Amino acid sequence: MAAQRIGILVVAYNAATTLATVLDRIPEDFRRSIAMVLVGDDHSQDHTHLVAVGYQQLSSDLPLRVHRHDRNLGYGGNQKWGYRTAIEEDLDVIVLLHGDGQYAPELLPEMVAPLLSGEADAVFGSRMLQRGGARRGGMPIYKYVGNRILTTVENAVMGVELSEWHSGYRAYSVDALRRLPFERNSDGFDFDTQIIIQLIESGRRIAEIPIPTYYGDEISHVNGLKYAKDITTEVLRYRAHKMGFGTGELAFAEQGYEEKHAEESSHRVLAAWASHRPGARVLDLGCSDGHLSATLRSQGHHVTGVDVAASPEVEQRVDAFVSADLDRGLPAGLEGPFDLVVLADVLEHLREPGELLRALLDGNLLAPGATALVSVPNFGHWYPRVRVAIGRFDYDRRGILDAGHLRFFTRRSFERLVTDTGWSIARRDATGLPLEVADRGAGDAGLAPASGTGARMVSAIDRLLVGLRPQLFGYQFLYELRPGRS
Repeated sequence: MAAQRIGILVVAYNAATTLATVLDRIPEDFRRSIAMVLVGDDHSQDHTHLVAVGYQQLSSDLPLRVHRHDRNLGYGGNQKWGYRTAIEEDLDVIVLLHGDGQYAPELLPEMVAPLLSGEADAVFGSRMLQRGGARRGGMPIYKYVGNRILTTVENAVMGVELSEWHSGYRAYSVDALRRLPFERNSDGFDFDTQIIIQLIESGRRIAEIPIPTYYGDEISHVNGLKYAKDITTEVLRYRAHKMGFGTGELAFAEQGYEEKHAEESSHRVLAAWASHRPGARVLDLGCSDGHLSATLRSQGHHVTGVDVAASPEVEQRVDAFVSADLDRGLPAGLEGPFDLVVLADVLEHLREPGELLRALLDGNLLAPGATALVSVPNFGHWYPRVRVAIGRFDYDRRGILDAGHLRFFTRRSFERLVTDTGWSIARRDATGLPLEVADRGAGDAGLAPASGTGARMVSAIDRLLVGLRPQLFGYQFLYELRPGRS
């Protein structure tokens, strides 16, 4: 097996007095493992570039490539250049090293070891793993306190337990970087936080190793208050995107339709309702990848799934699958009669949902005593109300304002549709905010989930409000429908 190609990205800005020393400190026995050392001079105002070129000419054992940017790209922009280069050069591992000497080059072998062994996709050097080490290394008290507060907030919001979010000593699998939209990230210092979010979102494994702390005479170019505001905003935006609020680009790795696991989620409630009719023949309209169908089959039901196209695993999760566009009506040849029809998160995607409800009552599709189980989003929820009130109505990637939704319902409008199409309501319920989706990804990143106390408190308050005023706080409405008007 060929040796993996390791690259070192040295980001440098006004580092003329420290750069040569940083390069000198790269362990001699590690140098033969390095395929490339990229020095990115971010349009320094001193002689950083000349120092780098001089070192390149004198060094015989470091494969240096020196580049001076023709303008200042920023800390994040300099990293983007380096990671693009690592991808173009087909490196296997890239390590981020700072030209000011703040991070120890002596630990490069330890930084890359989990990547080379396949145990991690990213390795972070942490100054907080060794108790008291950060302060002994000269970290100012205000930076230490700020680091701990911000890390605690970020862990709580993201549902993970990193010891530190703010170290600039990083090593990445280049293959993992290929799969991250890091080009979207900021060119500033919040780039490091954004790439952690992307690693977690994409389910990448993150490892941490302890590193020493060093603070010398280098000038900090970070505006602390702006940095704190930017990164806090970023993790909150991510959580909002995971829950379906906003444009959703931070939740890039999730599928458009996902199983809902929480006990009070629409899928769990509908499945519980279905469990009271053992051995039923079920027609799951808009079954997507069949997660809900699989749950129904596990209850002993025989499930026929219908969707536009078969996803990779759906045929293993249903007893029969029929490809059909429900906007064009029910497909021919369905082998009924069915005891249960499931319309979970489907009607809002249709131009004429009433036509589908009417079609179900025609022909011989329904067995005597058959019912339909339905979930629809509530446009009367406080979130779309606020968006409309402040003039910021727009579609989101998922949730109530999902860009794929063609129809919007309030409780009154949907129940009018039900009666107008010849059905009656046997049971109704409402779910709260889908808070569980905000925790997705943490386990896959190899990180321990956070305690979730705050999330449980928010969930309890949300459930209380849903019970008091479902028209305003209900995220989805759930119905069991019976043929015929009551």
